[in-house]
Amino acid sequence: MERRTETQLRFLKGNMLKTLEVQTDMGTKRQDIRTLSKRHPKLETLMNRVDKESLIRQHRLQKKDKAPGIDMVTKEAYQENLNENIDNLMHRLKSFSYKPQPVRRVEIDKGNGKKRPLGIPVYEDRLFQGAMADILSDVYEPRFLDCSYGFRPNRSTHDAIKVINDTIMYKKVNYILDCDIKGFFDNVSHSKLMKQMWNMGIQDKKLLCVIKEMLKAPIVLPNGETIYPQKGTPQGGILSPLLSNIVLNALDWWIASQWEKQPAHNIRDHITKTGATHRGRAYDAFRKSGLKEMHMVRYADDFKIFCSNRKDAKRAYEATKAWLHDRLKLEVSEEKSKIVNLKKGYSEFLGFKLTLMKKGASYVVKSHICDKAKRRETDKLKGQIKKIAHPKNDEERVTLINEYNAMIMGMHNYFQIATCVSSDFADMGREVDVVKLSQLKRKALSTKGDYKGFSFIEKKYGKSKQIRFYSGKPLVPVGYIKHKNPMWKKKSVCKYTPEGRQKIHKNLGIDTNTMLLLMRTKEVGRSVEYMDNRISLYVAQYGKCAITGQILALHEIHCHHKKPVSQGGNDRYENLIILHKDIHRLLHATKETTIKAYLSQLQLTYKQKAKLNKLRQLANLQAI
Repeated sequence: MERRTETQLRFLKGNMLKTLEVQTDMGTKRQDIRTLSKRHPKLETLMNRVDKESLIRQHRLQKKDKAPGIDMVTKEAYQENLNENIDNLMHRLKSFSYKPQPVRRVEIDKGNGKKRPLGIPVYEDRLFQGAMADILSDVYEPRFLDCSYGFRPNRSTHDAIKVINDTIMYKKVNYILDCDIKGFFDNVSHSKLMKQMWNMGIQDKKLLCVIKEMLKAPIVLPNGETIYPQKGTPQGGILSPLLSNIVLNALDWWIASQWEKQPAHNIRDHITKTGATHRGRAYDAFRKSGLKEMHMVRYADDFKIFCSNRKDAKRAYEATKAWLHDRLKLEVSEEKSKIVNLKKGYSEFLGFKLTLMKKGASYVVKSHICDKAKRRETDKLKGQIKKIAHPKNDEERVTLINEYNAMIMGMHNYFQIATCVSSDFADMGREVDVVKLSQLKRKALSTKGDYKGFSFIEKKYGKSKQIRFYSGKPLVPVGYIKHKNPMWKKKSVCKYTPEGRQKIHKNLGIDTNTMLLLMRTKEVGRSVEYMDNRISLYVAQYGKCAITGQILALHEIHCHHKKPVSQGGNDRYENLIILHKDIHRLLHATKETTIKAYLSQLQLTYKQKAKLNKLRQLANLQAI
């Protein structure tokens, strides 16, 4: 089997485990809440669905480097007595004595000189919020409209940009109303939010009381002062993004009712073979009737309304401002809100700026990285180069170089959908190169070097003449990037429906039955970290032995420590590997007769023996 780099395996772990781990039940241990919400408009027992397994699952999904709350409890500290801590939390939930703890306020730089306040709940509150977010998402996801893209499963900023591109090119709505809600997360009305949740079917009074207590939890400021919020949802909480979507879902439906959801009398919608609904006939009738065409794309609290002319855009602005004030008690920032004719100017959204450029008889989208984002990312790279130039030691230099490369690759992945991304990054690259030449020793910079351990960089950037090596490590070129069109994602692939989960598992290319059995099989005396990493490795190796490439049955799966625990090895992901049980026994065999018997049985190739001997060498065993 082809060996993967540690970076690739970590990527697989982070993405595949999160999709699979959340769905271990597959409808057996927990009723599908989405189906339940369809059958019963009023859901009154959702608190009972928070069980020990769901809390442990949330614990596994938590990142180790997350900032702690006011109690300073980290994931590692909580894990020391995990079962006792979870049992204690469950007891408080069942006895209704659970109370959310105060939230620690931290401020991060927004890049424009201002600070963004973040609220960090204590670790136990994060677990409970995560479990509730999963349950509430099952209820609300089917009720959210397609125009919303922020903090939703199987949706991203690229999807939002794709929709905007198609809307302004094909629907002839080139006037954009850029709306900005003034301090949205700080001004959400708690009573309005509770009423919205009640009207949308969440009528579990115990649950609503806990959520209200979370919203009103005291906030401890950096100077030690404590405040008691009367409105707003703290940014940083796991539940806050979902609550913000619930609040603005009413706005989505109101805008949609003006055009997309407007009923058309005596006109039947066209239903395709796939079951999709097309309202082209209805829209043609609306245009002939003089109905004002409106479309919206929203990402969290940032949204744009598309209109066919400036007059309609002005009317939409006044109506939206009045509606937000009267219905949600929110104010629109008049300074930041504006109307843009895309044929004459740019509109900024999610770090991109878009316009319409004439091409022949039609118009096409032209997009750049917005100036603010361009400046921010350039300064970030220049600052990282200065750190690389003055490390404390060689080990730190390697770490800083890896961080620099990760920054650039992350920027490339995000901004590659801009049509003018090549020229934008070329400008950034020239500015960064000036700092690179001034800060780093010219003799240490070379056009030749070794890609050992960086095969993923060689594969993607190896043909570039801009690549340089510093201290033997490759530096990813800033300006080496090509435009890539954003692609549609299948929204049917999601973890909230049985059909969506089946598609996820099918795409992974593994035996799901074996996967589920492995997830439910526990080894006595093993840590939670070991059990999690064993599952992740099974997925990353596509259910195959790392030596032979053989697909493994459940009874054949053995998880091997590359560096034995007796020699100081740990249960970290990079120290484990999935092997066939006979390969594992051969790896640890020391008697010559045993080794010969297994070699005769397994019939390993030269390359397979080399892989095996490499693992034996790590375990301080002689090669065979």
